Amino acid sequence: MTREQPGAPESATETETETATETATYVYAVCRRLDPAALSGLAGLAAGFPVRTLPLGPLTAVVQHVPADGFTEDAWQQRLSDRAELERCARAHHEVVTAAAACGPTVPLALATLYRGDERAQQALGADRDRFAAALARIEGHAEWGVKVSLPATVSEAPQSASPTTARNGGGPSGGAGRAYLERKRGLHQAREQHHDRALRTAEDIDAALSRLATATRRLRPHSPEMTGERHRLQVLNAAYLVRTVREKELLDAVELLRRRTGAEVEVSGPWAPYSFAGEV
Repeated sequence: MTREQPGAPESATETETETATETATYVYAVCRRLDPAALSGLAGLAAGFPVRTLPLGPLTAVVQHVPADGFTEDAWQQRLSDRAELERCARAHHEVVTAAAACGPTVPLALATLYRGDERAQQALGADRDRFAAALARIEGHAEWGVKVSLPATVSEAPQSASPTTARNGGGPSGGAGRAYLERKRGLHQAREQHHDRALRTAEDIDAALSRLATATRRLRPHSPEMTGERHRLQVLNAAYLVRTVREKELLDAVELLRRRTGAEVEVSGPWAPYSFAGEV
């Protein structure tokens, strides 16, 4: 979706009417008709400005006025570099999207979708009205589920005792002991390759099984051990599945079966608004 910089005015007339309280229009999502009461009490991203609806013909945008000078490109860059502030914004955004999605199919927009005002938001979003309508029809009766699969990062190496030849020569492998040492190293390398291949096959098997239950799937980049904080486990699958609500129990049952069958750690989360599929609009 279009993200505009609300800073510079578009005309001299605007310059004359600007005040210190100039606002931009922040857009959370697009849905069908929505009772504004469903948004009552939501704080959103800017204190003092209500989260509200904005008509787009047969559709509705969920929006909020925000102080323009606090939501410039530079201001967002600062938020991106401040983990706590970024998390606060993401949670506030998600809370509003979730409230809208509880009332019917909802297309979430990306964090930091901004326009210079309501009129400009209506023009830009209205130009995509047909694509929004198609997306809403596609996701109706669906929810997004996230699945992450992890396995031990490496095979364990069995402890090796020193051979008599090695001990007599001060710990340095020689002769038969040297060959045995190299064979063990080759064997360990081969075992690690086989372990990696099995992990990838496990990921593909789980993804194939869950994809059969989904209307659409999206593979995301697996998180690194540095990101997960689990140095001894490797994330081999990070995927999102768009699943009909009537098949949610099938999905959860399949996840439990796959856990038992593969021995993998399978983490499932949801149901969510279809964030991973909003980019199809």
